[in-house]
Amino acid sequence: MKKIIILSFLAAAAITATAQNKEKFYSEKAKDNVYISVGAGAALNMYKEDGSSLGDRIAPRVTVSLGKWFTPVWGIRGQVGLWQDAIQTGWASTGPIAANGTAAPNTTLESLDQTNVRLHLDGTMNLSNLIAGYNPDRLFTVSMFAGPGLTIAKPYTTKNVTNNQDGTWTKTLSDQKVRTFINGSVGLTGNFNVSRYVDIFVEARGELAPSTYGALVPARTNGNIAATAGVTYTFGGKKFVSCSQVDENAINEELNRYRRELAQCQSDLANALNKKPETITKEVVKEVEVAGPRAIFFKIGKSTIDDYGKVNIQLADNVIKANPKKKNKVACYA
Repeated sequence: MKKIIILSFLAAAAITATAQNKEKFYSEKAKDNVYISVGAGAALNMYKEDGSSLGDRIAPRVTVSLGKWFTPVWGIRGQVGLWQDAIQTGWASTGPIAANGTAAPNTTLESLDQTNVRLHLDGTMNLSNLIAGYNPDRLFTVSMFAGPGLTIAKPYTTKNVTNNQDGTWTKTLSDQKVRTFINGSVGLTGNFNVSRYVDIFVEARGELAPSTYGALVPARTNGNIAATAGVTYTFGGKKFVSCSQVDENAINEELNRYRRELAQCQSDLANALNKKPETITKEVVKEVEVAGPRAIFFKIGKSTIDDYGKVNIQLADNVIKANPKKKNKVACYA
């Protein structure tokens, strides 16, 4: 059981790590691409508690999810699953019971029911966008999810075995306490793109958790496969921003022009200082083009300004100091 839970953690981490390196789009704001999903379906016990075969009883399942896509490929969500499980056990409702609690041959196995709340924290990865690239108009996408969670369960009936000290064993009722277990699960989700706001989804999840009945049954693990379908609503609609690349050649060309103008001004100033005074003083006014709006760029994921940006800041500083009465506007965006 511990290995399964650890694998779920690792799978969720691998989902986000793998997808993060391939993204070219992202959610610009924290509130972008946040969604809620509501679904209903059924769950089938993966095997009988005696380990003999797949379970044969289906129980209802209702799910509510709240999640966010950080990029078109990877995201995170929390999900709550409700209702009950029907567990086919190794207990015999008729016939003798062995000392280890298993049913003797030719006896009728009985089912034990439990109500439960299942909490899941899933790392999500959109396989369609990962493989084929982001396409907001794609009709159908497939996503994978994995992660740990909690199962909070209360059995309807808990069975116990008492040693009568005379070689016989008696099956009796025991407590019906609420118990909490760590679970691990993986699954797939298919989304039909209805509009910018609405998707219709179908989902399958496989889950393992310790059994509510513990050592009272031969298999101490309760596993189930659940299938649900429902509707997803994205608040504000689905929207991702492209991580466009800055045209460094255009920036360099602009900076070089500023450098040439500055060098020419410095040369003119030096020539004027070195020129011998004349009998007649003539005032010469030279108009120097004042640069218009200046852009300072940061590289994606960086907070430092490169040398080109520092030159632009210095030029803007000179203009501001030379014209103290003029108003200047500074605009920023990310």
